[in-house]
Amino acid sequence: MNDAARPSPEALLKAARREARGRLKIFLGAAPGVGKTFEMLREGAELLRSGLDVVAGVVETHGRAETESLVAPFEVLPRSSIEHGAHTLAEFDIDAMLVRKPRVALIDEYAHTNAPGSRHPKRWQDIEELRDAGIDVLTTLNIQHVESLNDVVAGFTRVRVRETVPDAVLDDADIEVVDLPPDELIERLKAGKVYVPHEATRALGHFFSKSNLSALRELALRRAAQTVDRHLLDHVESIGERGTWAAGERVVVAIGDQPGGEALIRAAKRLADALHATWTAVSVETPRNATLSADARERMADALKLATGLGATIVTVPARSVFDGLCAHILETRATAVVIGKSRRSWWFELRHGSVVDRLVRGLDGVAVHVVPVAEAASSKAELPTVRAPATRGMLIGLGLVTLTTIAAIGVQPLLGLNSIDLLYLLPVITTATLFGLRPSLVASVAAALAYNFFFLPPLYTFTIADPQNVVTLLVLVIVAIVASQLAGRLQREATIGARTATENAALAAFGQRLAAVSDEAGTATAVCEEVAHLLDVSTVLFARDGNRLVVIGASPENPSLGAIDMAAGEWAFDRGEVTGRDSGTLTASDWQFHPLETALGVLGVLGLAPNGRGDPVPADKRVLFTTLMGQAALAHERLTLEANAREVSALKQRDDLRVTLLSSIGHDLKTPLTAVVAAADELAAQHGASTITATLKGEARRLRRVFDDLVEMTRIEAGALVVRREATDLTDAVAAAAQDLRAELASHRMVLEVPPTLPLVDADPRMLHHVLINLLGNAAKFAAPGTAIRVNARRTPDGLAMAVIDEGPGLPQGRETTLFDRFTRVDGDDMSGGTGLGLAIVKGFCNAMNLGVSARNRDEGGAVFEIIWPESSIRHSLPEQTQL
Repeated sequence: MNDAARPSPEALLKAARREARGRLKIFLGAAPGVGKTFEMLREGAELLRSGLDVVAGVVETHGRAETESLVAPFEVLPRSSIEHGAHTLAEFDIDAMLVRKPRVALIDEYAHTNAPGSRHPKRWQDIEELRDAGIDVLTTLNIQHVESLNDVVAGFTRVRVRETVPDAVLDDADIEVVDLPPDELIERLKAGKVYVPHEATRALGHFFSKSNLSALRELALRRAAQTVDRHLLDHVESIGERGTWAAGERVVVAIGDQPGGEALIRAAKRLADALHATWTAVSVETPRNATLSADARERMADALKLATGLGATIVTVPARSVFDGLCAHILETRATAVVIGKSRRSWWFELRHGSVVDRLVRGLDGVAVHVVPVAEAASSKAELPTVRAPATRGMLIGLGLVTLTTIAAIGVQPLLGLNSIDLLYLLPVITTATLFGLRPSLVASVAAALAYNFFFLPPLYTFTIADPQNVVTLLVLVIVAIVASQLAGRLQREATIGARTATENAALAAFGQRLAAVSDEAGTATAVCEEVAHLLDVSTVLFARDGNRLVVIGASPENPSLGAIDMAAGEWAFDRGEVTGRDSGTLTASDWQFHPLETALGVLGVLGLAPNGRGDPVPADKRVLFTTLMGQAALAHERLTLEANAREVSALKQRDDLRVTLLSSIGHDLKTPLTAVVAAADELAAQHGASTITATLKGEARRLRRVFDDLVEMTRIEAGALVVRREATDLTDAVAAAAQDLRAELASHRMVLEVPPTLPLVDADPRMLHHVLINLLGNAAKFAAPGTAIRVNARRTPDGLAMAVIDEGPGLPQGRETTLFDRFTRVDGDDMSGGTGLGLAIVKGFCNAMNLGVSARNRDEGGAVFEIIWPESSIRHSLPEQTQL
């Protein structure tokens, strides 16, 4: 008990590290507008009134009067100014806060992305540095910014946030959920307390629907409960206190040998789903397991297999009794609910073994015990030991020991006297009970009593008992035989369990070491087949896919006999990922049973088993061992596949690096002659006047340079060598720069720029965006007739921002709007105007790298439209909290 109640060293170290840093409290909300900033300021005001030094680092009031009134009592640190292009951005000044070093800092918007040039790219990293300096921090966060929930939120809101925080920082924080019912939040939105009116209308139709808000609210409450649960477990482990408290639910289902185990598993699965809980299927291995029939073992194995398929964690606990093992596991995992079956046992069975259900109900505090009625257990006759020393042999040896004891007693009677002789007869009784069990020991005890009576009790050499007190001797010998045999049997079964467990663990460890030592497919397959064949006493064969057929890559013994049905069963197992063949549900005529090696990469092989005798290839008592062996074999083949893929990727990377280096070198070498050609054309034009020849020289030189630039950029896209450097970008400046570089090509067209200067900044890589615009504007100039207009239109949309390049040319071929972005694809007639067919492929590649959408379509009035789309998460410094949508 003292060991069980000892504090966990890991928990103590974790608590010590936490105390050495500043504390973090997160006000967690389901959506913007629930009042996170208001609650942060209100608690900060309470701390300020209590005498603590509280300083506001960043508070986003968004013009709300009631929030601004709460900021007045605080010292507010000025923000630092960061120059970015033509804009000056204001960010949190971490250095000023470290110099000021208050007791508590108020820093809004935990998931905020800092402007380029800041010390840390994310605000949560600023806060971690403050905590390292011993400063407590209060901050705010919306649930959609938690990294592990990013995909979940995007799934039902259709909005993927870019600004996320890792889950680990939440586990180390105190969380207070700021909750507001969806109807009230929608009313606040309509009243203009979250966004300005026209933005509120747009938000109501998209992110702020009642169903979305309800789902986000549930996620926030559930994530907060997980953090509370983690803190609670850390606390009880650090103080060594026993108990089953939990903020989250944990379900344990006890699997026994009684019929109805599958119904028990399904009931536990339904309970776990209803509670949103993790669940574990526990099998307690007791000495009594050695006496179970083959049918009982089969039932347990089937129940555990079903639990694995339904997503449970499987645990086998060795213990003296089911109650002890189950209680130990419940206390260790701090489970909150137990599902256990209750069958109609006989009164004699419960008298001998007790009722586990009744003991759990009486012995567990704070744990819900769910009792599920199951079918009657198998008869006790089926549970007799299946492996036992022959009874007749034990009886004969017991009689022989009694005979030897009698001869010895006759010899030593003159020395010991009559009163000590009966003690000698305990020796053969205890020895027989220890070695051979109950029945031989009972025979030995009766024989010992009769021998003692016949040779030593008056009247001698008769079985008459003159003194009734001598009956006690016979009873004592019988009781000793029963007790000793039971204790010996229990110790023997416990020793058998321990030895088997140790043997299996040693075999698994050796198997793992052997797999780790080989690095090729043939060696791994041989190791798997030999170990499985040795541990399960079966013949084995291992298949792998070679093109469209299965080939044998390992077998034990070698050269297995496989027929057409066997091969068909192996193919089915590989293609469907199902167990096939003997004793399965598919192609049962096969003499082999095939198990797929399933991994995260798919099925990588199929292991076939054929028993050397009759019966199941995988006995019930070996299924857990076999499952573990299959898991290790699958991991070994997955490792080989990943290593092979890594080698291929490395070779491809070297080849691509060489190609990129070659093209870059050629590009560098071509720049000088191309520049010289353009300079010579300018000189000719200056000396002899502009002519068609000089214009052609300059135009073709520029075109050749753009073609080669396209080749280099396409090579970098294919090689994955793009490095995206996102910055807050002004679209007005980006479009003007691209038009300036293409002024010669655009000279014969009317440029119409419809990019309002009031548009917000967007996230983009300036160099990539410039190249995208160059290709789109150049493409429009090439296909549109001289004198026509080329328009660039940018506008806000309900889901973000869109910018379109519109021409008045012939338009796009019908049905090819998507394929135009493929490599080396050119529209009809493009051969006349030149081009490599890479321009739009580069546009697509760069937009994908920047997480932007791009599309093409025809105008009703004639001409083509190419549109770039920024999602809402890529809009910078727009309206209040829009980056959180």
